[in-house]
Amino acid sequence: QVQLVESGGGLVQPGGSLRLSCAASGLIFDWYHMGWYRQAPGKQRELVATAFSDNNTNYADSVKGRFTISRDTAKNTAYLKMNSLKPEDTAVYYCNARSRVSSNNYWGQGTQVTVSS
Repeated sequence: QVQLVESGGGLVQPGGSLRLSCAASGLIFDWYHMGWYRQAPGKQRELVATAFSDNNTNYADSVKGRFTISRDTAKNTAYLKMNSLKPEDTAVYYCNARSRVSSNNYWGQGTQVTVSS
């Protein structure tokens, strides 16, 4: 079965950096657009960044210039490098795999990112 396993979350001070990883298994990685979403307490889940299967990327305005999404086909893994973190980046971050050839859509279990001094 398909599994998306996130790692790399934690507690960081404002201005710090983290790198999230999403290891995918049970799917053909090249067929999927990989996305990172986040959900803060009391807020709706929002799209942070997408790495499309053709390696194009897209970012939410709130993270442009600070976050970088990437994907490694050899490792079936997507990454989110987060720099210059702000308290408002605090959320549970979820990995998403969305098929470009079917309606398949998968989610990871989420990883907590807390930005606080």
